[in-house]
Amino acid sequence: MIVKETHRAEILDGRAAAAEIKSEVAVEVTVLKSEYGVTPRLAAVLVGDDAASAVYVRNKIRACEEVGIASDQLLLTATTTTDELLSVVVALNQNDEVDGILVQLPLPKQIDDSVIIEAIDPAKDVDAFHPTNAGLLAMGRPRFVPCTPAGIIELLNRNKIEIAAANACVVGRSQIVGRPIASLLLQRNATVTICHSQTRHLPHVTRQADILIAAIGRPAFIRGDFIKPGATVIDVGVNKVTDIDRARNYFAHEAERRIQAIEKRGYTLVGDVHPADADRIAGKRTPVPGGVGLLTVAMLMKNTLQAAKWRRGL
Repeated sequence: MIVKETHRAEILDGRAAAAEIKSEVAVEVTVLKSEYGVTPRLAAVLVGDDAASAVYVRNKIRACEEVGIASDQLLLTATTTTDELLSVVVALNQNDEVDGILVQLPLPKQIDDSVIIEAIDPAKDVDAFHPTNAGLLAMGRPRFVPCTPAGIIELLNRNKIEIAAANACVVGRSQIVGRPIASLLLQRNATVTICHSQTRHLPHVTRQADILIAAIGRPAFIRGDFIKPGATVIDVGVNKVTDIDRARNYFAHEAERRIQAIEKRGYTLVGDVHPADADRIAGKRTPVPGGVGLLTVAMLMKNTLQAAKWRRGL
């Protein structure tokens, strides 16, 4: 008797794409140093003692070392005020050796995020959160693109996934991911739908998508009935799972490895997409970890390189 093999979605390897991007950046950084004597420099500001934020900043500093970008890490206490952080940002704006400024979010609750973001020199805003850069992106004239959306476009392009004429659905409308990725897809001639907490009949809407992007911060929320058969599913979420039964439900063929991770360190990671469901229905999907997150860091390197070049008219 011949047993038909169960369908499993192709995994889009963020690790490989991120390595390619960083390798390309490293080559350009070497040229910039040798021909113009310029070493791009990123200043990363970490406020408080949030463990996840500290890991993210360490990863960004490590990436700088890998591609030859100079970096400064500024650590501020959890009691830092808006005015104190503002003075740090102003000093970095005025420092001509600094090309990119990164203030790691989220900030402690006593700090006004919008004041800090708007204080960063738009020419050094490598996260692309400043209203000037957000406006340029919305107009289709981007100077910098937020790193996660930029990474998603790179992943689609490098895997030869057609964007033009595709139906694309973005679940989530944040300024960091949802809105900018919708704008980028639209600029590449996709037909784009943005969904959010008030969207009616959400699975019916998402099932129309050839490209489905989930960025809502709810573990394994996107189930099989949300996904069009054969669709490309991009999972932006990063959520901790501590319950072994949930891990067994979420991960199917890799459940035992994930359970071992929970037993060893207390948790494993899942995105906003139910991976076992997506494997059965999607054509392609990104894993968590190993997907979009690695591309976010790689695109930060690319933005820092671009900042160094643009600031010098190169």
